[in-house]
Amino acid sequence: MKILTAGIVYFIAVFTVGFVLGAIRVLWLEPLLGKTFAVAIEAPFLLVAMVFAARTIPSRLGLSCDVKSLAAVGLIALLFQQIADLAVGIGLRDMSPLDQLRSLATPAGMIYAASLAAFAAMPLLLNRKS
Repeated sequence: MKILTAGIVYFIAVFTVGFVLGAIRVLWLEPLLGKTFAVAIEAPFLLVAMVFAARTIPSRLGLSCDVKSLAAVGLIALLFQQIADLAVGIGLRDMSPLDQLRSLATPAGMIYAASLAAFAAMPLLLNRKS
């Protein structure tokens, strides 16, 4: 149960930051700089949120720092993030799931895909015991 809770809390923490940053990116940065530069500017801020959340949430919830638990936290969070991303894409941006998948082949999408990989890996990378 701690693993599921940690994954959900990690997702909520980072998704909340990403949702706010995404609104700023789409409404202000993209019209000024274009999609790729806007995503490139947003990515480091998301990375900071990931690092902070991934470092603090497992320990605050008393989660074991073994590889399986930490990997599960990242994968659970990624699953919830993808569900939320689909919902936002369909509901707010009028994008089909296929449109969302195709967007990953763009330069901005590749930056986004790299940030998703970092998001999933961060709990394991920052907390595992040697």
